[in-house]
Amino acid sequence: MLKTAEFFDFVTSKGVDFSTGVPDSLLKDFCAYVADNSNDIIAANEGACIGIAAGYHLATGKIPLVYMQNSGFGNTINPLTSLTDPDVYSIPMLLMVGWRGRPGVKDEPQHVKMGRINEAMIQSLEIPYCILSKDMAEAQKQIDTAFEFMQKEKAPYILLIEKETFEPYKLQSAKPDTYPMSRERAIEVLLEELNDDDVMVSTTGKTSREVFEVREARNEPHYRDFLCVGNMGHTSQIALGLALGKPDRRVVCLDGDGSFLMHMGSAAIVGDQAPDNLKYILVNNGAHESVGGQPTVGFTTDFKKIAEACNYKSTFTASSEEELKEIMPKFLASSGPSMLEINVKKGSRKDLGRPTIKPVDNKVDFMKNLGN
Repeated sequence: MLKTAEFFDFVTSKGVDFSTGVPDSLLKDFCAYVADNSNDIIAANEGACIGIAAGYHLATGKIPLVYMQNSGFGNTINPLTSLTDPDVYSIPMLLMVGWRGRPGVKDEPQHVKMGRINEAMIQSLEIPYCILSKDMAEAQKQIDTAFEFMQKEKAPYILLIEKETFEPYKLQSAKPDTYPMSRERAIEVLLEELNDDDVMVSTTGKTSREVFEVREARNEPHYRDFLCVGNMGHTSQIALGLALGKPDRRVVCLDGDGSFLMHMGSAAIVGDQAPDNLKYILVNNGAHESVGGQPTVGFTTDFKKIAEACNYKSTFTASSEEELKEIMPKFLASSGPSMLEINVKKGSRKDLGRPTIKPVDNKVDFMKNLGN
């Protein structure tokens, strides 16, 4: 393994003094160190990272660092081909991409395809890359090669990062929790208020895992829930399509602050289409909890005002179990689209499991419940 501080110091010795990215589970120790020790911006999505880094290079002439998980690499294709590419503006930047789903390494279903095609995607983009060595001396040689290329060719270079490349580092700058309720308890409360005809779309990460386990504990079927395991940021649009296609069913969208922020423009499309049967719930813990707990801007963003500006017909907020129990009936009875923001603390059970049904089986059961 690489010593996180030693590696970061070597990269900064090349003149890197700015970083931006979306936290990744394979890079969580590196991301935590960067968040504590550098001039860093956690961006809304991976494509935005490329834009921020490009702007910083235009302003300073320096080479910025960008980090992300390969599941979000697709969000970078537009700016990598139409902004930073040598055929366009020719802007150098060092990308560190966590390689989930690497062939031969067991991983979750949502990472398998991207892991298999990741190298081919990079090659098709004609961006030079290497798999970062876990040996410091070799890693330094790779960094030397990367900077020689970026300085000469004025173009991006990619480091693919395998599992357990960096030694553990715990985030020091995490803020203490403000709210008493856990996300899982909030899910328990809100599920108690839904009826058998309601259907729900839940966002990726620990939210869908908790929905699954709460249903299990209550001996309830899973066919009412579409459990997203990937596609971060698109939950609200899946719910929108459902609500428009099944106007006679109440559709509940269970989203997170990181997911909402990733593609916030989707809220405007929900407001424009205005399905009366769509109820949008934003569980806000102010963090990218599933990939290390790095902060989002969730607690400094007024989501209610955004929803109201996007023509949501009503908005609600709950920050305790008592408030949530009182508000849920009013929220569910309101005309849609309506938004409920639930403020919760970070954290989850250490023994939290994963859905034991395959994603495709979840889809089949969910569609049968809808009559398809």
